[in-house]
Formats: sequence, C-alpha cells, structure tokens
Amino acid sequence: MSVQERKERERAGRERLIVATARELAEQQGWDAVTTRRLAERIEYSQPVLYSHFRGKREIIGAVALEGAAEMAAALRAATSAADGPRTRVTALARAYLDFAERNPAVYDAMFQLDGGLAFAKEDTPEPLKDAFAALLESLGEVAGDGVHPGLFTEVFWAALHGLATLTRAGRLPPRDAERRVELLVDRLAML
Repeated sequence: MSVQERKERERAGRERLIVATARELAEQQGWDAVTTRRLAERIEYSQPVLYSHFRGKREIIGAVALEGAAEMAAALRAATSAADGPRTRVTALARAYLDFAERNPAVYDAMFQLDGGLAFAKEDTPEPLKDAFAALLESLGEVAGDGVHPGLFTEVFWAALHGLATLTRAGRLPPRDAERRVELLVDRLAML
C-alpha cells in the first residue's frame, strides 16, 4: 500500500469517526449538544482536524442524513422483500418507516428536520436520498392507482408517514392507536 493510499484510508476513517460520534452524541443529548468543540474532544483530534473534513456542523448533519438515508432504504427494502402481495408490502413499508423514525430520532431529524445543506427533489440530490425515495416508490408505485403518477402518490404517502412519525414523537398522537393509523393509511390512502 502506498503512502497516499494509507493517508486516504486514515482520512476516511476519521470522517467515519466524526460522523459516528456526532450521531451518537445527537441520539444521546440532542443536536444542540453537537458542537465542533465537543466532537473534537470526544474523538481526540483538534478542531482544525475536524474542520479539514467538514466545514461545520451543517455538513456533519448532512453526512449523518446521507448515512441515515442509506440505512432507511435498506430497512424499507428488507421489510418489504419478505412481504407477499401489495397490501402486505405497503403495510410492512409503513411500519418499517415509522420504526426507523422512532429508533433513530436524531438521524431522522438530520434527514428531514435540520439543515444539512442537502438538495431534495433536484438534479443534484445526493444518491442516498434518491435511493431512499426509490425504496418507497418500489412498493408504493404499484398501488398508486389508475391515472395517478406513482411518484406523486409516493410523495403524498411519504408525507403522511412523516406526519405520523413527527406527531407521534412530539406526543401529539397517542401511541396506543399507532397500528390503527397504519391500517387507515393503507386502507384509505393506498386503498388496499
């Protein structure tokens, strides 16, 4: 291995460490607790080293969001791959989405609530975000209905899932009715 390859591998390792540490700190204490100073202390590197990888917290949030999008896409595909039939697939998708949001609140915030400097629904949208949407579209596109654009239907269904995730987490919806909400979403919106 060349010196250059070793340096690139070390740099990539530092970036993974920064992102993992930011994510861990955010999940434990919230995003307000994630500062470059605190991250530098936790990873035992100086702040200038941290800034050599990320220009600031916004870029770190973006990196966490991209990592989360890849994880969400994998979780959605895993949940739907074993499902038999459209209704079972869409129900599994909805449950997997809501479960991901509940288990990873700081990552979910990085993906959808905080400014990570990422473009959504544009030509320059990063590939992990496109893939997360594609994971939704794969199951929802088949149930969009006649005359309904599959992408548009997916956006509406996604918006409903996001609303459920956000309102439940904020304590605005009682958790006891969570399963019934999924059933209503599948029955009435997807009409399955």
